[in-house]
Amino acid sequence: MADFPIFPVILSGGVGSRLWPISRVSRPKQLLPLCSDHSMLVETALRLSGMPPIVVCSHAHRFMLGEQMRAADIHPQAILLEPMGRNTAAAVAVAAHCALEADPQALLLVMPSDHVIMDTASFRDAVATAAPAAAQGRMVTFGITPTRPETGYGYIKHAAPLPGLDGVLAVDSFVEKPDAETAARYLADGGYVWNAGIFLFSARGVLDELARHAPSVFEATNRAWDAAERDFDFLHLAADAFAACPSVSVDVALMEKTDKAAVVPVDMGWSDVGAWDTLWEIGAKDEGGNVLVGDVVSEDLRNSYVRSEGGRLIAVIGLADVVVVGTDDAVLVTDRAHAQDVKKLVDRMHSEGRKEPTDHSTVYRPWGSYRTVDMGDRFLVKQIVVAPKAALSLQYHHHRAEHWIVVEGTARVICGDESFLLRENESTYIPIGRCHRLENPGLVPLRLIEVQSGGYLGEDDIVRVEDRYGRAAANDHKDKATEVV
Repeated sequence: MADFPIFPVILSGGVGSRLWPISRVSRPKQLLPLCSDHSMLVETALRLSGMPPIVVCSHAHRFMLGEQMRAADIHPQAILLEPMGRNTAAAVAVAAHCALEADPQALLLVMPSDHVIMDTASFRDAVATAAPAAAQGRMVTFGITPTRPETGYGYIKHAAPLPGLDGVLAVDSFVEKPDAETAARYLADGGYVWNAGIFLFSARGVLDELARHAPSVFEATNRAWDAAERDFDFLHLAADAFAACPSVSVDVALMEKTDKAAVVPVDMGWSDVGAWDTLWEIGAKDEGGNVLVGDVVSEDLRNSYVRSEGGRLIAVIGLADVVVVGTDDAVLVTDRAHAQDVKKLVDRMHSEGRKEPTDHSTVYRPWGSYRTVDMGDRFLVKQIVVAPKAALSLQYHHHRAEHWIVVEGTARVICGDESFLLRENESTYIPIGRCHRLENPGLVPLRLIEVQSGGYLGEDDIVRVEDRYGRAAANDHKDKATEVV
């Protein structure tokens, strides 16, 4: 691969509703450590270590994503922020513009951020095989050698090998998700591979093909790129122009129409981690065929996936082929055969206006996080964690007072005209209407308990006077509870 200017492009726009209650709108599956100690996003970036990625993500997840990259010592080429989701064709187009600014011969290696690849060496070998074809103008996709008659994936029917390009085949057709009988026929035929949604093509070539086959995508993303604004480590795509872009996948907009499609078949231990039954399939199992994660106690349990998040014990007795997933505010119980139907539950909860599909009990901010511990009439108790050298905005509240008790680390507090330090077991009081700020001047996380009291305790009762994360202008008093800002 060293002979080609390959730019990894990581698409991080999904929600992962089938992995509720762990995955939620405010912190979707790609930002979670579901299969290792790293989030799936970080695992994706680490597969091509030493190659700075271009990341395309939601505006709402920017600080969380940036912090995960920093903690893993990954330095992205760019982080492109979508003001709203417009599917993968738009994301690929803006990434192509970004790569072309760095190298006119750039090749884009487009990868979803929420897949598992067990055999990284085979993946890298497949990319090396595809690179000469991509440099010659081919739109290369990677086809996974099927191991079962899977009905949950799209398929690619491949044709003859391309002359002079070892390991690269022409594409006959792209096939939608089949029924069970058709999938069995594909497996027996041997001429089909699973469509993994991973691509390699030249940045210039993909823009030319989009201009030819999807001109509305090409034109809208051109305008969104030309009017983009840089903010810290992020590039904000122009909202009005991006909103005008059709929401269409790169498969539909381009790959199914181009006459330059090619495929590299590869067996690399791939999974799209689409639902809880997939995590059972790829997980390390005990003697009963169970995958147990977290604080779990089981008796007479077989072929099941049980996961506890947030420190709560889950005890399971006398069951088989089930999924049990618990957090500190929700529990999911289903048989494995219905794992794909979790999305139906999530859609129903959205329609009923419930917060559980959207918000985690732990809310992440650019300075750290907070978790609601208790609440009642006229009071709210939070545990707040402030990262080293981070600070909340200079702010005040119209309706609530706050009491802060430091339990770990050291806090610097600004309250009106005063500035002072609080150490462990020390506390202070912030009156209603008093301008204040909380900072962590130390090298270890600051942990404190905040007790709010007053007639209104909503997250929108924050008036920011100054903020290092560019949020001071966002004092429009809308409900910010679901914003990851």
